Amino acid sequence: MSRYSKDKSDLFLLLVGFLAWLIPGAGHFVIKEEKRAVIIFVTIILTLCAGLYIGSIGVIEVFVPAPIYVKAAQILNPPIVLILGDHTARSTYPVYGWPMEIGQVYVMTSGLLNLLCVVNAVYLAHRRRTAIVGG
Repeated sequence: MSRYSKDKSDLFLLLVGFLAWLIPGAGHFVIKEEKRAVIIFVTIILTLCAGLYIGSIGVIEVFVPAPIYVKAAQILNPPIVLILGDHTARSTYPVYGWPMEIGQVYVMTSGLLNLLCVVNAVYLAHRRRTAIVGG
């Protein structure tokens, strides 16, 4: 394998990973896994929306003081969470008690699911590139 094709392959893997984070399922869609892409998109977006419905956008604590595990898991969601987090940091959306906790759990779960799907998309893209070059 030439240096040019390795650089091109690495760039493709980065593109797949970035697209998979940007829009859930987009990385799988690029590598021709359309059914899996739709399932991933629906699952992650519904989990995120369920968390926002249960606890409102006040559960997103990306730019406000919060435990690091909450911020880390929420930041793994698609970039819309960053926009909502910026909005909630500038405004007040008080959420307390069980709705806050359950909403955070759902939002964090969707972020961690998104991370797993990003890793899976990059892995599948790498396996297919290796199979094409090696086969």
